[in-house]
Amino acid sequence: MLTRTTIDRTVQAALDEDAPWGDLTSESLIVPTAAARAELIAREDGLFSGGEVFEAAFRLTDPRCDVVLLVDDGEMFRTGDTLAVVSGPARAVLTAERVGLNFVQRMSGIATLTARYVAEVAHTGARIADTRKTTPGLRAFERHAVRNGGGHNHRFSLSDAVMVKDNHLAVLTRKGVSVTAALQGAIAQLPHTTHVEVEVDRLDQIDAVLAADVGTIMLDNFTLDQLRAGVEAVAGRATIEASGGVTLDTVRAIAETGVDVISVGALTHSARALDLGLDVSVEG
Repeated sequence: MLTRTTIDRTVQAALDEDAPWGDLTSESLIVPTAAARAELIAREDGLFSGGEVFEAAFRLTDPRCDVVLLVDDGEMFRTGDTLAVVSGPARAVLTAERVGLNFVQRMSGIATLTARYVAEVAHTGARIADTRKTTPGLRAFERHAVRNGGGHNHRFSLSDAVMVKDNHLAVLTRKGVSVTAALQGAIAQLPHTTHVEVEVDRLDQIDAVLAADVGTIMLDNFTLDQLRAGVEAVAGRATIEASGGVTLDTVRAIAETGVDVISVGALTHSARALDLGLDVSVEG
């Protein structure tokens, strides 16, 4: 969850990076008493995300700044719409401008892309989920944007759930332990509330994993025919996640195979920042 504490800590770090010893340009050219008004304008259609983060950039720069958000996170907007109005000391508005824009453009881009994926599978029972392929230090922000776009979050970190991938299984089976026995041994050590997911990359691995009574099976880089066969083999005994190379061109067909979850790394690692602009006018 994106908390106020996380927002302030991360935004402050971004402001410190961008103006470690102040904004030399604004302090040289703009008199301290000058006031500014700025409008956040959409230069393309999209879905909004990051309003509280945008506001924090100005508030942390100078508490006298006032930000009025005209759209809510998760709300669609059109080209030319005014999304927020900022007013306050001109120096502060100009100093915070780029950091505020960077966050809201990035987050709105992720939300907009996620909404496109969600729309493609709306006629099925599949949910679109993100992955851990996020920008280091910005996971909470990017995952908030995914939720704004109608998507769902996968495990937040390595500490949240057990997710057994091919490399884990390779280490275990090299010691001569069966996949089923290895998984059962691990599950026996875990709290009963801990979710366990196992990745398979072949159909013939499914039965051994199911025998361990895991919660989710990930079918990694399966063809459409293989996904359909996997859904039939699992037969409702576990949640089925499809993953690997999912695109807007392929996600609809993947959802129609009957899988429950489709994880899409592209939501966060390949989203394009939306084109939003801040039109500033200075008085005094």
